[in-house]
Amino acid sequence: MTRDPSAQPRSVEDHAGLVARMLEPLSDEPAMESVPLDRALGRVTAGEVRSEVDLPLFRNAQMDGYAVRAADVRSVPVALEVSGDIPAGHTSPVSLIPGTALRIMTGAPVPTGADAIVPVEDTELVLGRDDDLSGAIVEIRRPRERGEYVRERGSDVRRGDVLLAAATRLAPRHLAALAAAGVETVSVRSRLRVGILTSGTELVAGGKPGFGQVYDANGIALAALVEEAGAIVSVRASSGDDPEAFARILDDALHRSDLIITSGGISKGAYEVVREVLLPRGADVTTVAMQPGGPQATAVVGGMPVFAFPGNPVSTQVSFIVFLRGPLRAAAGLPELKPREVALTEPLRSVPGRRQFLRGLLDGEGAVVPVSGPSSHLVAGMARADVLIDVPAEVEALQSGAAVTVWTL
Repeated sequence: MTRDPSAQPRSVEDHAGLVARMLEPLSDEPAMESVPLDRALGRVTAGEVRSEVDLPLFRNAQMDGYAVRAADVRSVPVALEVSGDIPAGHTSPVSLIPGTALRIMTGAPVPTGADAIVPVEDTELVLGRDDDLSGAIVEIRRPRERGEYVRERGSDVRRGDVLLAAATRLAPRHLAALAAAGVETVSVRSRLRVGILTSGTELVAGGKPGFGQVYDANGIALAALVEEAGAIVSVRASSGDDPEAFARILDDALHRSDLIITSGGISKGAYEVVREVLLPRGADVTTVAMQPGGPQATAVVGGMPVFAFPGNPVSTQVSFIVFLRGPLRAAAGLPELKPREVALTEPLRSVPGRRQFLRGLLDGEGAVVPVSGPSSHLVAGMARADVLIDVPAEVEALQSGAAVTVWTL
């Protein structure tokens, strides 16, 4: 379905609402899967994870030094017989004889009867050698209170306590905690499978472009955006301007994806292959009152949502950020990247009647500097930016210091 050319362009808010409604069935009841820890980085926990063990697993030494009874080192200096040695990884229980000390390494089990660790820096071995503790005597030079440098069992987390909350995006520190608790697999939200289809005879995916050809920047950009939003790329394919060829890669992607994104081929000129293939399948081809990214199309093909973006590199990226990034992050359980207000460092002008998404760079003081121009082909200029400056359709000019809304790139 093509909108009446005389109709007013659709607003950004209305089109974003349409996209969100199309994706609601995919995010209402997210699926879950269990993955090993070495493949869990960046995934989102499907529910809270409770520890099945105490951490630490046993009382252990926080420092290299000597395990003692605090009562035996209240008056210093004091010389104590060294009755043994406990390295890290020692697997047999040991008891401390009152009035003696046991040399102990960091992480080693604290012997029964000991209630403090004297760091090695506060001691001197006055008899015996480090490699032979037979008959050794250690002088303790500083008193210690009960519990000093002793890590008690369960002082970090108790068995049954929540180790990680639900909807936690797993970072290295989370994986370390899971591994320390003996967790080998973790239940996470399944990721949406996104098919990415670019179109245009002019596109070259590899090798050197010939005259009139360009590198396919949109395929790699969309794949990166999809993965950053918590989904996975199920298919990445490209076709020229032949409708049959595009229909084949579309039908293949439908069998392997949860949604499809296309780039290019939806404008009003000739050789608009995506438009030609999707219109008979019920596509809504429209113009959104924004720049870049005005031409937009949506369709439901075989029950699967398809989102068609314009083909200029900046238009493709802006379209994804404005319309798809939020819903995909929500479906993945990731936090919303909310637009925020900052101040302009210099004046800017905007085209009236269309909401502009200009490129900007935040300075060290939290204000934004416009970079590059407004054109949708300036992909290198987009790379120099770290935000989009959102200029309302009714605004023609803004002065330096004016508050503007920015979207994080």
